[in-house]
Amino acid sequence: MAVEEEGLRVFQSVKIKIGEAKNLPPYPGPNKMRDCYCTVNLDQEEVFRTKVVEKSLCPFYGEDFYCEIPRSFRHLSFYIFDRDVFRRESIIGKVAVMKEDLQKYHGRDTWFQLQHVDADSEVQGKVHLELRLSEVITDSGAICHKLATRVLECQGLPIVNGQCDPYATVSLLGPSRSEAKKTKVKRKTNNPQFDEVFYFEVTRPLSYTRRSHFDVEEEDVDKMAISVDLWNASNLKFGDEFLGEIRISLKVLGQCGFHDAWYFLQPRDNGSKTVKPDELGSLRLNIVYTEDHVFPSEYYSPLRDLLLKSADVEPVSASAAHVLGEVCREKQEAAIPLVRLFLHCGKIVPFLSAIANAEVNRTLDPNTIFRGNSLTSKCIDETMKLAGKHYLQVTLKPIIDEICEDHKPCEIDPVKLKESENMDTNRENLRQYVDRIFTVITKSGVRCPTVMCDIFFALRESAAKRFQVDPDVRYTAVSSFIFLRFFAPAILSPNLFHLRPHHPDPQTSRTLTLISKTIQTLGSLSKSKSASFKETYMAKFYDYFNEQKYADAVKNFLDLISSSGRWDHKSIETPIMLKEGFMIKRAQGRNRFGMKNFKNRWFRLTNQEFTYHKNKGDHPLCSIPIDNILAVERLEEESFKKKNMFQVIQPERALYIQANNCVEARDWIDILTKVSQCNKTRLSMYHPSAYLNGHWLCCKVSSESAQGCTPCTGGLPANIELDVDGDRETERIYSLFITYLSKVEKMQEACGSRSVYDGPEQEEYSSFVIDDPQETYKTLKLITSAVHTLEQEHAQYKRDKFKKTKYGSQEHPIGDKSFQCYIRQQSECSTYSI
Repeated sequence: MAVEEEGLRVFQSVKIKIGEAKNLPPYPGPNKMRDCYCTVNLDQEEVFRTKVVEKSLCPFYGEDFYCEIPRSFRHLSFYIFDRDVFRRESIIGKVAVMKEDLQKYHGRDTWFQLQHVDADSEVQGKVHLELRLSEVITDSGAICHKLATRVLECQGLPIVNGQCDPYATVSLLGPSRSEAKKTKVKRKTNNPQFDEVFYFEVTRPLSYTRRSHFDVEEEDVDKMAISVDLWNASNLKFGDEFLGEIRISLKVLGQCGFHDAWYFLQPRDNGSKTVKPDELGSLRLNIVYTEDHVFPSEYYSPLRDLLLKSADVEPVSASAAHVLGEVCREKQEAAIPLVRLFLHCGKIVPFLSAIANAEVNRTLDPNTIFRGNSLTSKCIDETMKLAGKHYLQVTLKPIIDEICEDHKPCEIDPVKLKESENMDTNRENLRQYVDRIFTVITKSGVRCPTVMCDIFFALRESAAKRFQVDPDVRYTAVSSFIFLRFFAPAILSPNLFHLRPHHPDPQTSRTLTLISKTIQTLGSLSKSKSASFKETYMAKFYDYFNEQKYADAVKNFLDLISSSGRWDHKSIETPIMLKEGFMIKRAQGRNRFGMKNFKNRWFRLTNQEFTYHKNKGDHPLCSIPIDNILAVERLEEESFKKKNMFQVIQPERALYIQANNCVEARDWIDILTKVSQCNKTRLSMYHPSAYLNGHWLCCKVSSESAQGCTPCTGGLPANIELDVDGDRETERIYSLFITYLSKVEKMQEACGSRSVYDGPEQEEYSSFVIDDPQETYKTLKLITSAVHTLEQEHAQYKRDKFKKTKYGSQEHPIGDKSFQCYIRQQSECSTYSI
């Protein structure tokens, strides 16, 4: 989801690797060990949870998490929880990284000290206040000053124990502290509308003769402040929960005597709790936060057109896309946005064919073909991940699930074998798993996506033409990708390929490692496969397989998937599972007197239907054909006083669903919208609120069948497998060119040097592949021109935003340190430019 800013879209995303925790405090009992898991939170909203690591004070998680961030946030937080034998959960500590500090840790492993957590330190939300100082003439003619404090509203307050019934207390702090005044309690909302005014006397009466404009005694006002505390009214005997506070010095009133602003709530400063460093342990994280500012499509035309012509440039090493791969520090950096852009524009096959052919022609030994981490191999890897996501789901997920749930012992290393295990039994368990996975792979050729088949066809033809004396090179060129870089990694780390929600436990991980090694070797078609194993026990295990039988099956499979895709894989009737998980649904009220309550259900979406079940694996309680989904939209929170709700609109009724968090809600809405966008009967208008008490809450119309009052947000039909925003990917490529602009300039120097000097290559230029210096130089000049034009647009946008943005507005409340930093940077830039 993008935030719109006057024609510009802002995307936020975060990629996190949760490594390990160490030196956690021991459990206060004889065992000392803990069962811990880690959560990822936007502020205090949980969006991801790792598996539980049992009996450890140094738990290793090794889990990766990526999400598009659909809303503004202040902190990216990580909580370590302990679960005791009674399955009670308690917080050990947290790491909270402010949004403006995320770039400090960008892309590198960092150890963070865990911090203490209590109710007074856990705040979120903002409050809108208005202060007005006025003169009041008493009956005796004297003058006093009164302060009117108006509490208008709050937004984004935390939900405590499943409910939020907030109220505010307001008091004047100073030499003579006033009694706190309290608003009414607002029930079942974390966005309360108060709009209440409280009056405080701030100075003693002054004689009428001394009257002047806001003649307030300075020494009194300097010491005065307004304090606003937010509370959650609780029915528990422990009292109301503190939600946050703000303190505002009356100095903000200035000469005008008026102040109106939004404030972020702050934690209460107790000043008593001290926690020693390392007392709670530490957590290793790798955080990559990205914020893309995407302009309208026409801004990107010069750079985008230059990139998309890459396949037609002779030689391809002089193309813009190839140049990006040359200047980036890691080929993966360039491969991800390039592949997504070319896929979006339908030009991925000619581009990959061109760069693969160039690499094959530079390769001297057929045994090393596509073995390096080149731009070609990284781009094909990324293409397979995107285009082959659902291919992996239908091929590997059932057997991977079974392996993870059965926990059969498969260890065949005599050194690691447990006393209770039998080598022959383990070997047979492993052999059966390998056989089953090998069979489902080699029988899956008809499901291989057409775009992958076309790429494999190009690889095979290019390799066969280059190495005509080697009859097997047409197979090894393809197997080095489909087995070595696709199936084997997916078996080894199923969580990274969306086949499992979490990293497997150690025993299962070891089983998958052994299977992956064997499958990789079976698919390699190398001349001496036993010798390819470093471990003697693996070579011995491999002898159990009939080499010729498996080689024939591999060749038949490779022939099928590299025959340029003459079938349509979309016609396969096997349902493709797209997404599943628990959510809360409101009963649809099919019966007139049926209970319309909320229940937890297991939801499952395929490319054919959307179903929900009482539990995972049960028969569906309700099945909605994809053709019956007319729209999928968010539901306004005020409908049921619940966050993260959306509606699946059908011809007769809407199904109201509550997701667990904002990220999950966005994911479900996106994929449901995409899978149903080809329906010819899709709605153009919808009701953003529910139909309750005889009328629609949004437009107050009484007829339940009335046409919607708000335009639907769904865009043009999209390929559910390849959900790509071309402008956003071009923006990312622009950002990479800006980051490596010095290398672009050095590459220009290298072209000039080679054009005039035909001697030994200078060492500083030797890292660049430049086949045609003159053609490459022309491309570099065009890249530089397009990048500088976009850079000017970004600079103008920042200047305009700086002029228009007000500190203290709803978008940038006082207390927003990231905006304070932005203001300071822009002020420095403005001063420097003058």
